[in-house]
Amino acid sequence: MLEYKIAQLCDIEATLKLHAKYQVDTINPEDKKDGFVTTPFSKEELTELIEQESGLFIAKDGDEVVAYVMSASWEFWSKWPMFAFMVQNLEGKSFKGSAITKNNSYQYGPIAINKRFRGTVLLFEIFDFAREHMAKRYPILITFVNKINPRSFKAHSKLGLKVLSEFEYNNNHYYEMVYDTSVKVKRV
Repeated sequence: MLEYKIAQLCDIEATLKLHAKYQVDTINPEDKKDGFVTTPFSKEELTELIEQESGLFIAKDGDEVVAYVMSASWEFWSKWPMFAFMVQNLEGKSFKGSAITKNNSYQYGPIAINKRFRGTVLLFEIFDFAREHMAKRYPILITFVNKINPRSFKAHSKLGLKVLSEFEYNNNHYYEMVYDTSVKVKRV
């Protein structure tokens, strides 16, 4: 039985092990077609994510981390140029009649799921687990999906995320997606 939890410092190594399997710089080439994570992370960055944001959500099968979701404030993410760019582009955008700001929204993702659990309810369960915790602080979830990652786009669309806009950054093309954190995910 899978255990869903907010990660603690003792979970970092197991999370980084899963991350390395699916991060674009270290993924097996044959696995890339099934989705990938673009941003690399260090032990120090995950420590900060856990200690300052309580924003690393994991699913464990025994001692193995089989899925993770990262979620944090724009302040946390803004040290990466891509996220600083996204913050600048929030201005003028709205969702369900409310202006989107860096104070009422957060960056969801990346997410990684061990391929032996893909196609199961795990995606819905870990997304909802993370959403429920982040909804206490933020009404709006924002994420992005690289257009060359159709599996991720399909999975996030299945969760109910909607395309807010499309943008280009560093010669890559992305969908910016949005979700109302007060809404429990519907499993399809």
